[in-house]
Amino acid sequence: MADGMARAMWERYEPVHDLVYFAPEAHAAADALGLRGFWMGYFALRAAPLGPVGPSVVTSSFYVFHPARVGRALPDAWAYAAPADVLTARSEAMEAAMSRLFGQDVLASAEFTQAADLAWEAAAAADVPGRVLGAANQALDRPERPAARLWQAVTTLREHRGDGHVAALVSRGLGPLEAMVLKAAAGESDGPFLRETRKWEQTDWDAAAARLREDGLLAEDGSPTPAGAALRADIEALTDAAAERPWTVLGADRASRLAGLLEPLARAVEGSGLLPPGNPVGLTRS
Repeated sequence: MADGMARAMWERYEPVHDLVYFAPEAHAAADALGLRGFWMGYFALRAAPLGPVGPSVVTSSFYVFHPARVGRALPDAWAYAAPADVLTARSEAMEAAMSRLFGQDVLASAEFTQAADLAWEAAAAADVPGRVLGAANQALDRPERPAARLWQAVTTLREHRGDGHVAALVSRGLGPLEAMVLKAAAGESDGPFLRETRKWEQTDWDAAAARLREDGLLAEDGSPTPAGAALRADIEALTDAAAERPWTVLGADRASRLAGLLEPLARAVEGSGLLPPGNPVGLTRS
């Protein structure tokens, strides 16, 4: 959409999706399942729609994590909790988190149900061939309760967009490290935070930065060159274009209505203090 609807929608549904990583209810659910530590919970909760997959599939589809980070969590997580149990736990945890943050009155409102239904319709329209995480989430059953339905819908949309983003990176020859280094150089995320949480060594990070300098994408001071900035802009444009179909099918009026319904929810999450400094997802709106 020339009007930027795909990006505008992402900015509103991404914070709601991110509750699965940062809300205490998600951490408590992972602990109750017997999952050991934050990262085992993270990978199990996010990868559960794929079934009991091993680390190679998750390393590939999540893209930016060092294989050792994933390998410490999977496949061991499935010995503690089957993917179906993880899916149930994450849905219940997200309902609890949304009830606490937004209030039960909001979750019971006609407007919230409308948001859930519109988001589900958009997610069902997502074009998922070639998009593993988007397809796995889209295949899940439609939750009866609006809170679970809304969260699952925005998660499908988020993973659909993320799959497209990975395809854009691959098409432009940016590997996981180069993608993160350039993202941080553009001021969209904190570099040390990305490197440490994705478990890359400083030497790996520095080597990726050197490759970007050799390719004329980073200046000696670490900032993007004009070519680097143009590449970032191209990748983001490709990502937006690949995420258009749900909003084209929903239509401009109903997509705008959903954006308005999601706005206070996104702002509530952003104002909650749950999202960590360092902006790992690269949200740029203020």
